[in-house]
Amino acid sequence: MPRARARDLGIAIGRLPPGPHNAITDVPGVLVGHCTVIHDEPVIARTGVTMIVPREGAIWTDHAFAGVFLFNGNGEMTGIPWIEESGLLGSPIGLTNTYAVGVVRDALIAHAVERGHSHRFHLPVVAETFDGWLNDIDAFPVTADHARAALDAASGGPVPEGNVGGGTGMRCHGFKGGIGTASRVVDVPAGRYTVGVLVQANYGRMRDLRIDGVPVGRLLEPRWGGTQPPETRPEGSIIMVVATDAPLVPVQCRRLARRAVVGLARVGGLGYNSSGDLVVAFATGNHIPLDSPPSRYDLGMIPHPHLDTFFEAVADATEESILNALTSAETMTGKRGTVHALPLDEVKEILARYPR
Repeated sequence: MPRARARDLGIAIGRLPPGPHNAITDVPGVLVGHCTVIHDEPVIARTGVTMIVPREGAIWTDHAFAGVFLFNGNGEMTGIPWIEESGLLGSPIGLTNTYAVGVVRDALIAHAVERGHSHRFHLPVVAETFDGWLNDIDAFPVTADHARAALDAASGGPVPEGNVGGGTGMRCHGFKGGIGTASRVVDVPAGRYTVGVLVQANYGRMRDLRIDGVPVGRLLEPRWGGTQPPETRPEGSIIMVVATDAPLVPVQCRRLARRAVVGLARVGGLGYNSSGDLVVAFATGNHIPLDSPPSRYDLGMIPHPHLDTFFEAVADATEESILNALTSAETMTGKRGTVHALPLDEVKEILARYPR
């Protein structure tokens, strides 16, 4: 059957409603752009760059509060020390492969300089997962031009998923993985807000995969386990980006980041020793302008007891984002072999046997 999002297959995670696009771009001002790099000459490339751009690009001079959480640290995310020190995000967030982190980071700084934002220092956030099975990662096919193209492509609305951008060459639970996204609308006494999540999913064993609580991976493994590349191991990684327009302060962003791991665990992410499971969360409800800053900032803050619904939204949106990555991704052949797409017809048949 054709590729589809999880909801197209009747899989609706949780009780909270999604935003209009069920994507991180439902958070006002958040844009996403991809540059997908696929070619066979002069090297085999199955890779790319994804950019998440807060405040429609004004994030360079109007920072947002942020927090990070490292569930398992065998991975790379630049900019973490300054986020932990100051609680501030001051750049777009780039996602790419393990060997291209420096290239994408430098391209972001060059972008800031070219546009006159470099009146202060910049510590961009760029994170990675390893695509070396399908992609000739040792040939360094990602360039600064690809990073710039992803920035230039950043837009609102529906977000392409699966084999796109930084997720092009990724695997997940023994099947083709990549980019996935989802959102939830949250109503609290302070008002209505949106929580969005975007993942680059490249982790996990087939037998661990669960979809809406059903042990789908265990049931698929007898038929599909033999199709896995012989060097497939549970390591790999996942990057999770959480966004909201609520007025949260840094400690609350860190709390949201931790809850993304609840959604990861529901799908079957266990934080294996060789996995890099990293989360960054940002909130645009407060403004921290750098040009002519006021003598003090008048900030908003959601009361801690009202965060429970946000926690639920993050967990559900993360779970659904991973599922969207799996259900959207297509079978891909690359440098070392073929990684098959999740068989959606078999998944539907399995889910129909389990009342949920």
